[in-house]
Amino acid sequence: MSEKLAGAPALITTIANKYPTFRDEPLKTVYRWLEGKRHDDGAEGLWRIHDTLYDLTDFIDRHPGGAEWLRLTKGTDITEAFETHHITTRAENLLPKFKVREAKQPRNVKLTFKEDGFYRTLKRRVRDKLPEVDNTPIQKSRLIIDSLLGSAFVFAFLAIKFNSYLLAVASGLFVNWTMICAHNYFHQKDNWRMKLFNLAFFSYREWRVSHAISHHHYPNSILDLEISYFEPMLCWLPNPDIKGTFQRYGSWIYGPIIYSFIFMGEFLKRVIETIQTGKCTFFADDLITFILPTFMYLSDSTSLGAVLKMWIFIVMVASFGFGVIGLNAAHHHPEAFHSGDKLPDEIDFGIYQIAAVIDRADVKGSQFAVLTSFGDHCLHHMFPTLDHGILPQLYPVFHQTCAEFETTYRECSWLHHIVGQHWQLARVETNVYDPNKKLH
Repeated sequence: MSEKLAGAPALITTIANKYPTFRDEPLKTVYRWLEGKRHDDGAEGLWRIHDTLYDLTDFIDRHPGGAEWLRLTKGTDITEAFETHHITTRAENLLPKFKVREAKQPRNVKLTFKEDGFYRTLKRRVRDKLPEVDNTPIQKSRLIIDSLLGSAFVFAFLAIKFNSYLLAVASGLFVNWTMICAHNYFHQKDNWRMKLFNLAFFSYREWRVSHAISHHHYPNSILDLEISYFEPMLCWLPNPDIKGTFQRYGSWIYGPIIYSFIFMGEFLKRVIETIQTGKCTFFADDLITFILPTFMYLSDSTSLGAVLKMWIFIVMVASFGFGVIGLNAAHHHPEAFHSGDKLPDEIDFGIYQIAAVIDRADVKGSQFAVLTSFGDHCLHHMFPTLDHGILPQLYPVFHQTCAEFETTYRECSWLHHIVGQHWQLARVETNVYDPNKKLH
């Protein structure tokens, strides 16, 4: 797990002190992941922030971001979520009134938030910068996602009207882009646009756990659900014990097929979990998935069977696009840190994000491209509640902080990411993360 080199800080291969409970169960779900955290985090049924336990029960319904964030995370360590979702000091100043006691055991996660460390230094600078930020791009983000949603419906109507699968491809592309844009909104306080993520079998509610809480805070680690979800078919961790030759190289061929079934696979997994546990994992907003096919059916007198066939095709196109864009967005380059590689012990949260992210340089400068490709990824990981449209204005203070802490921020093209992601699937060799090293 760790080693000490002469004249150098200790190196670790994972940011977790414990191997996650339930991680290797065949059916990996957000509720099982949260239950595993309750076993591992030492929160004693309360909410843990750093080394202190708080009882936020009476605050749940008053939480400005929405009650769900607190309901879902009760009994877990929410340190990373608290730090990244509260840029101002208001929430920190409220905490003392909810304090219960100090935690009995050390944090399970080794990431640090020292006052003079990278992340808190950057957060102070971002906090000072925000009052002078131009907020007009926020409105542009809303216009983009609303236009994408309208286009998805227009092309779906035309596809069923003219029985054109080429037009259905266009609809699928716009469904995909709409859902990626909706990701910008489910990180924020409750709003109606976040529910557009449910347009094709996905659930914004579950992605607030698997993506916003798990992946965002622990990217490319054994705590990252977006890593474990795909195992053993797609294995990005450089671990020869979990992937043989077939998985390492066969995944280059069957991987794109998996992309097409990501959406429906998530839905099926929730059905299985509901049956196995007897607890319904579906909510009224999951019916949003059926708005598009209902619209298609009402728009034309075509048979229900023809509508369902074309709708499923649209969903599969959207799912494929989501996989191609999402899995090649920023993380799975062989020079990005993945659990099994080595990095300094007690690494700062912000520096860890930089270690696990290589941004796409080819979408910089286009708000549309950023919103539809998970762009400006590193800053988004650190400040997820901020609209993607205003993130470019934070780069000056970000680059200043990187230079001050002698940490290299890395970028590459999408093609470089796509090629790299396939090499990462095959990689079993261990790398050592060097904050000063530039991308090859």
